[in-house]
Amino acid sequence: MPSKILVADDEQNIIKLLRLYLRNEGYDVSVAYDGREALERFRAEGPDLVLLDLMMPELGGFEVCTEIRRNSDVPVIMLTARSDDVDKIVGLEMGADDYITKPFNPREVVARVKAALRRRDWDRTAASDDGQRAAVTVEDVRLDPASRDVIVAGERVRLRQREFDLLEAFLRHPNVVLDRERLLGMVWGEDFYGDVRTIDVHVAWLRDKLKGGRPKIETVWGVGYKLVPDPDAP
Repeated sequence: MPSKILVADDEQNIIKLLRLYLRNEGYDVSVAYDGREALERFRAEGPDLVLLDLMMPELGGFEVCTEIRRNSDVPVIMLTARSDDVDKIVGLEMGADDYITKPFNPREVVARVKAALRRRDWDRTAASDDGQRAAVTVEDVRLDPASRDVIVAGERVRLRQREFDLLEAFLRHPNVVLDRERLLGMVWGEDFYGDVRTIDVHVAWLRDKLKGGRPKIETVWGVGYKLVPDPDAP
């Protein structure tokens, strides 16, 4: 069965262009022309990936992405006419997996869609193998791949898939400096097209969810991050 792509954009020429190129690659394409329609189609159709314009009537792309992320980890690629870094970072913070600036080459869009779907398939395969990896504990943080449970200071913490995988990378390499490129390869895969700053966003989320526990994720300026014991712990 072909993967289903939801394309949400209020510009009809962009809809037509992307639908043509994606259908030529064998994808099943559904379209929406405003944010409210995009959410309705997402909930009714359960697409495998969403191409989401940032500026749309009814609901903007940020709001739509936030709603999608409440209950789904489906890949979301933002389409934006603005190259402002702030918008890109906010998009990542809202849960977008990638972003593409307009005007774009439709072949690049197709390439990024393929890469995102490959990562999704890899994630599913990895999830089926989770039971073969032992649980790991560092101080009062415990992560169990088999159950996908994370316990912080005795409390269960709910993490999204990328947060879980990123935390596992840190826990299995305590006191080791991991640069952003290495973390991208370990968690997102070597074919990730997006911005390296997605690491910074996910680390910020992890730090927030690990509050009250030990160890801590420290920034190594100019390099990356490392997991270290809490220096203030008794």
